[in-house]
Amino acid sequence: MLTHPTLDQLRALKLDGMVQAFIELEAQEEARNLAHACRWIAEHRGLLITGPCGVGKSWLSCALAQKACRDGYTVHYARVPRLFADLDLAHGDGRFARLFRLLVKVDLLVLDDWGPDRLSASQRRDLMEIVEDRHGRGSTLITSQLPVTSWHDVIGEPTLGDAILDRIVHNAYRLELDGPSMRKLKAAEATEPSTPPAATTAADGKPTKGAKK
Repeated sequence: MLTHPTLDQLRALKLDGMVQAFIELEAQEEARNLAHACRWIAEHRGLLITGPCGVGKSWLSCALAQKACRDGYTVHYARVPRLFADLDLAHGDGRFARLFRLLVKVDLLVLDDWGPDRLSASQRRDLMEIVEDRHGRGSTLITSQLPVTSWHDVIGEPTLGDAILDRIVHNAYRLELDGPSMRKLKAAEATEPSTPPAATTAADGKPTKGAKK
């Protein structure tokens, strides 16, 4: 799924933890099924990526979205909190029909950062309409810090929760990422004090040229 040049770039950025995570990811059967020609999008399958904060969920979703674009699929990316805010505004300013068509017609809809806030009644209705129209017609990729087992609580209403998750979960691949936060690792590396070069001494005991006396 990730080419060697991509892994080399991650190593150059000193993201060794992410490199190892994606090497392990490629060994999973689900990831191998995602790797070639975006077959999961052609089959209108979903993809659910879960894991702790900073582990690389958004990075991976964007990489897969970019791959889909290169393969000729239409893609729309949205962070879930901003999307619901935009949908709320669209109901009032007349843009809802146009925004709704965009969300349901793209080949791949990426919904990044699902949860943990519970959905409002209008958000539940909007989400139900979106997943209903996309079911069997397009692929939806969702990232979340929450395990899939907790998503029902995020929706907050049992009947709609069952209906929404039935259309999202049961036809989707699942990738569960784990490991340390890449942001914390990068911050730690940035704050590490650099070690000054040691002075060298010649055989006669005198400092060599360029060394401090």
